[in-house]
Amino acid sequence: MSATPPLPLRKNRDFVLLQVGQTLSTIGSESTGIAYPLLVLAVTHSPVEAGVVGFARVLPWALFGFLAGAAVDRLPRKRMMIASDIVRVGAVTSIVVAISLHRISFAQIAIVAFIEGTMYVFFNVAEIGALRSVVPGRQLPAAAAAEQARYSTVLLIAPPLGGSLFGLGRALPFLADAVSYVFSLASLLAMRTPFQEERDYEQVALRTQLAEGFRWLWGHRFLRTCAFLFTWVNLVFEGVFLVTIVVGRRQGLSGGQIGLLIAVIGLCALAGSLVSPRLQRRLSMRTIVVGSLWLQLCIVAFVVKPSVYVLVAGALPAALLGPSVNAIIIGYRVAVVPDRLTGRVNSVARTIALCGLPLGPLAAGLLLGSFSARTTVAIFASFLLLLCVFATLSSSIRNAPSLDELDDLPTEVSPAGAG
Repeated sequence: MSATPPLPLRKNRDFVLLQVGQTLSTIGSESTGIAYPLLVLAVTHSPVEAGVVGFARVLPWALFGFLAGAAVDRLPRKRMMIASDIVRVGAVTSIVVAISLHRISFAQIAIVAFIEGTMYVFFNVAEIGALRSVVPGRQLPAAAAAEQARYSTVLLIAPPLGGSLFGLGRALPFLADAVSYVFSLASLLAMRTPFQEERDYEQVALRTQLAEGFRWLWGHRFLRTCAFLFTWVNLVFEGVFLVTIVVGRRQGLSGGQIGLLIAVIGLCALAGSLVSPRLQRRLSMRTIVVGSLWLQLCIVAFVVKPSVYVLVAGALPAALLGPSVNAIIIGYRVAVVPDRLTGRVNSVARTIALCGLPLGPLAAGLLLGSFSARTTVAIFASFLLLLCVFATLSSSIRNAPSLDELDDLPTEVSPAGAG
């Protein structure tokens, strides 16, 4: 007897709730993504200190990613996500209060950025388990593509929103961020599907649990190689993001204008998200991964003509293919990992892939403080070239799996997730 086909994602009540809540929440957090460096530049006029705050905001992935994975597999995922949102509301609100009282300092900005980033790590790792619980395995790549579309939409809206709000009042982007977490809380409370399968809690040491997650990932050559490869890709991405803001400021653009420029990248990424399902069907995993890397080298155009507009234009080709890369890797990984290992394996993979994030803005800030923006981008582009060559020659990438493997996974999902 053939299996009952799963509900379309748009009719999956809890999936829709999760996406709506996180869309609003991510708009808030990405708005402050541009507001943090703008606030630091306004307070200190230092690109180095702007880089330090960017470092503080993404450092928690390197510090707590593994711990978050173990916690997600031990503790109720939904409660962890709710607690994370509550802490983020309090932390971001403190910046609103400090700005209102004219008591804002560089130290407070860095501390709040670190706290917000830490809670995001725990929330995000738990969210992966939630997605796996409300979506059948074969639909996970499509769900991941939908999440990429969500993020691309946010990237289209949030930067100009954050820049414009900052222009109206320095506290406004952070106030909007705090409100967005309230919407996230409401969506979580409305969801009915359990965020994990029934499980027996293992009375084993934390080190043993983490080692099990490492072993699973290490045994999968393609996922392991992608995780380490994207460590360095993410470093360059975050570095170029800060370079764009600093160069835009130096060339006389307002916060809103810089936000609009970054939104163009979001528009291109949104287009890439919409065509991602078609690309997944027509192109192999290797072609998508390697192609996206070579396209990132287009930023070298800035070395020829150091204009912020050229830098943004150079980022557009990679933005078009980027959503497909994230969708196939994340969707495939979440689908094939056993539920009891979901938190650990995905946190290990994401921590490895994202541990380069804090080094990106830090490196960009230090380079911009010592060299020209043209030299800074040339250094990043040279590093990207090495990654492109490695990925092209890698046997792990060359022998990448196929999404067709997911056809044999179960299609059932908890009835509570239907709607």
